[in-house]
Amino acid sequence: MSDPIKESVKKIYTETVNNGNLSLQGSCCGNEVDANLFKEDYSKVQGYMQEADFGLGCGIPTELALIKEGDTVLDLGSGAGNDAFVASKIVGETGKVIGIDMTEAMVAKANINKEKIDARNVSFLLGDIENIPLSNNSIDVAISNCVMNLVPNKEKAYSEVFRVLKPGGHFSISDIVIEGQLPEQVKKSELLYSACISGAINKEDYLMAIETAGFSNIKIQSEKHFNIPEALLNKYLTAEEKEDFKAIPFSVSSINVYAEKF
Repeated sequence: MSDPIKESVKKIYTETVNNGNLSLQGSCCGNEVDANLFKEDYSKVQGYMQEADFGLGCGIPTELALIKEGDTVLDLGSGAGNDAFVASKIVGETGKVIGIDMTEAMVAKANINKEKIDARNVSFLLGDIENIPLSNNSIDVAISNCVMNLVPNKEKAYSEVFRVLKPGGHFSISDIVIEGQLPEQVKKSELLYSACISGAINKEDYLMAIETAGFSNIKIQSEKHFNIPEALLNKYLTAEEKEDFKAIPFSVSSINVYAEKF
């Protein structure tokens, strides 16, 4: 049976490939809300390919991932290939990068981009992070950029990452977490889920899912706080609800998390 959350994400990300960007403007939150709220600047990163960047990330995980030449790297939710191509420059000809994504249109776009730059050490697979189509103990480093928050079962996803990593392997993952509670009206938005907002869980629960999967030496490598745009709150909340929400402790952050498998 298909998961309605996953089907919604696939639909919106397919539209992203077709339209060239993930747009919340007009259809969701008005022209004041940027769907690429968490985007980082890749312009000076070696291996960056603009056509592979839809601005859907919330960090640059390769900067902190301790990838070495010759490594086998797994990019979880690889999209059009942006981070995979960056990682391919680091691992060199003796290494390889495998990207997996559950959206057919993204995998097709990534393969088109791969051919354009002749990235021979990169391959893209259609697959689900909750059921990674790779063998046990086959990956040196796993990376991901603002994708794990889209996965409904985060404990299952991280247990799969643990399974495919080699003993001594590690991951470095950029993602969105919250502290506090999002209003139910915001949580229910499919577009905001795909934009990495309403699918985010509390930081404590996020880190616990990683620990439960068996990882050790878990640490936050970087953290940046953001404000939820006023226009978004205006879209989903009444004036009274908005005031109540602003009165409670709440924050949304992009984090880069590192953990090891021993």
